[in-house]
Amino acid sequence: MQLDQKLLKAECSHPFQYLGVHHDGGQQVVRVIVPGAEKVTLISYPNGSSIGEMQQRRDTPLFQLAVNEGDLDGIYELKVKTKDGEFRYLDPYQFQEHAYHAVHFVDHHPENIYQQLGAQLTTVHADGRDVAGVRFAVYAPNASAVSVVGDFNWWDGVRHPMQKTDMGYWVLFIPGVRASAKYKYQIKDNQGHALPHKADPVGFYADQYPSHASEVYDHTRYEWEDMDWMQRDAENLYQSPMSIYEVHLGSWRQKMVGGKGEPLNYHELADTLIPYVKGMGYTHIELLPVTEHPFDGSWGYQPIGLFAPTSRFGSPDDFKFFVDQCHQNGIGVIMDWVPAHFPEDPHGLARFDGSCVYEYEDPRKGWHPDWNSCIYDYGKNEVRQFLVANALYWLDKFHIDGLRVDAVASMLYLDYSRKEGEWIPNVDGGNRNYEAISLLQWMNREVYDKFPKAFTIAEESTAFPKVSRPVHEGGLGFGFKWNMGWMHDSLHFISKDPAYRHYHHNEITFSLIYAFDENFVLPISHDEVVHGKGSLIRKMPGDEWQQAANLRCYAAFMYAHPGKKLNFMGNEFGQSEEWNHSSSLSWHLLEFEKHQGIQQTYQVLNGVYRDYPALHQLDSDPSGFEWIDNQNSEQSVLSFLRRSVDDAEHVVVISNFTPVPRENYRIGVHKAGKYKIIVNTDDVSLWGSGFETHVNLATEEIMWNDKPRSIVLNLPPLATLYLVIDA
Repeated sequence: MQLDQKLLKAECSHPFQYLGVHHDGGQQVVRVIVPGAEKVTLISYPNGSSIGEMQQRRDTPLFQLAVNEGDLDGIYELKVKTKDGEFRYLDPYQFQEHAYHAVHFVDHHPENIYQQLGAQLTTVHADGRDVAGVRFAVYAPNASAVSVVGDFNWWDGVRHPMQKTDMGYWVLFIPGVRASAKYKYQIKDNQGHALPHKADPVGFYADQYPSHASEVYDHTRYEWEDMDWMQRDAENLYQSPMSIYEVHLGSWRQKMVGGKGEPLNYHELADTLIPYVKGMGYTHIELLPVTEHPFDGSWGYQPIGLFAPTSRFGSPDDFKFFVDQCHQNGIGVIMDWVPAHFPEDPHGLARFDGSCVYEYEDPRKGWHPDWNSCIYDYGKNEVRQFLVANALYWLDKFHIDGLRVDAVASMLYLDYSRKEGEWIPNVDGGNRNYEAISLLQWMNREVYDKFPKAFTIAEESTAFPKVSRPVHEGGLGFGFKWNMGWMHDSLHFISKDPAYRHYHHNEITFSLIYAFDENFVLPISHDEVVHGKGSLIRKMPGDEWQQAANLRCYAAFMYAHPGKKLNFMGNEFGQSEEWNHSSSLSWHLLEFEKHQGIQQTYQVLNGVYRDYPALHQLDSDPSGFEWIDNQNSEQSVLSFLRRSVDDAEHVVVISNFTPVPRENYRIGVHKAGKYKIIVNTDDVSLWGSGFETHVNLATEEIMWNDKPRSIVLNLPPLATLYLVIDA
């Protein structure tokens, strides 16, 4: 088929071979394609002088004009007359060199992906003049044709066919396209079959259903005001307090519109969520994925637009404002990041050009049975660059402080959730995905090299070694790892009736055997309060008072246990109902003293955790922890010591996991002096019983629990106490 015929059918892979300016026997021939045109005139830019009327070819939208060499001096414009009127525009096909610029260096550094691909607003310099427009570039190596379609060309795939490069990228610079223009890619597979219009894999902004169109976005427009935060001295995160408030933005709090609850937008969240988090004393907000996703019910964990903050709550600038305000209020922002899989929605990455561009082709590697989604091909260089670039993008363009990487275990193991015969062993016959492992190592190296103040957290549910150890030591390179074992065991223990807890005592102590193998975060996350698991307070046994007391006792035990802290929204005030992503948290519960007491407990714990170095400085170092008594299973009482780096500060922690008060309870300590209680979850102000604790908090030279001296106090029912020397 001739090139002109391919152009008419939007099947041309090299439009520059036909369109634009061509030299032919001492003449310059200009060819253009303008569907719907009745007359096309070639004019000089910018003075508008006519060069000549173009000739239409056989009643097609193809027009051409031959002029003498030299008559066409500089760039040109087209004046088009249609039945609806007249308009002028610069022909994109005179800018071949500028279109190719997008892919000259794309494989040199991963960040070039988001700096060169997608829809880049740019000004090109041609024949001494600056021309503003958008450079489009998309990776579709096995497509037979790709066109840009959008609201600037009536979504017509004939008007703007793209040029295929040797690297598999398709490129085109279109003058005059501006920020906010909507677009997609019209792609035909290697057999010429049309695919559903595809959103831009590197699109920076996207419409919601039904269009899911990408939108040209100007990343230079927003003016950041968080320079104090960004230029702060680097801190040792392992020795710093980290109390994380995990949030689903769509359901934290909703507003009523027409009698129906609707999510707050990014600005409204900045006005309400940030003061709340700051007032509660959290150090960080962790956002369930804000990358664009088509299905609300996935909570963001089935993303398609990895480079676009979801437009459900506003524009990318609005999201930048939210992060900016967090930083100005001293709050770090962690974002859930999902490189493990993606859904197969037709406008997304799945079979992007008719072939498996982004996913493994063999379903034994490329299809996730748990989530009915596609798995990235971690061995393909372009996919690896795409994912690493995306991690860097959020830290760069949105000042995100940390990435919590979802479902790491599913990436590491080839047989994850698969039966015998449903997976392909690696080259050594084992089940580890070497390609995914090396990708995660590369991602972590890039993050810590280019953004030294940033950090990464792995949600990894197995005993894979050295997840949070440096790559040069053979680790995956994450800064932290979720302690899923602690979460599972401790929740199983606390959900038991206190009368039976002594049979499960090892579940609450076992985590200290491995507590320092990794840099752990203790997570009570959204996953623990959905899918029939019930809310956190509903996991607690007993009557209404005992449930609240159990929760307060457990929360204080968590804050004293080695490891950084994470709690999902609603836990902090005893949300009664299981979390529902489509409705607001039950804020009305704070009308009741029980829930006020729970909320105040978390507020107190956050404050004490931040103020006392012994509770956070040595979270990942065994020298910061010492058991006082972990053997008292009969009474279900635990006691231990937390130390600061210089051993100057000790915090003594005692948890009574039964509703039976323990009077005249003796506990061994190291330091001599009079102790004071800084946390008592049974305090009346927290909706506790107010059981009298003080007996003799001054040390006696009586050796106890293998410690040189001891104190005596009463242990309240279902309560945790923190004690320090009264200076």
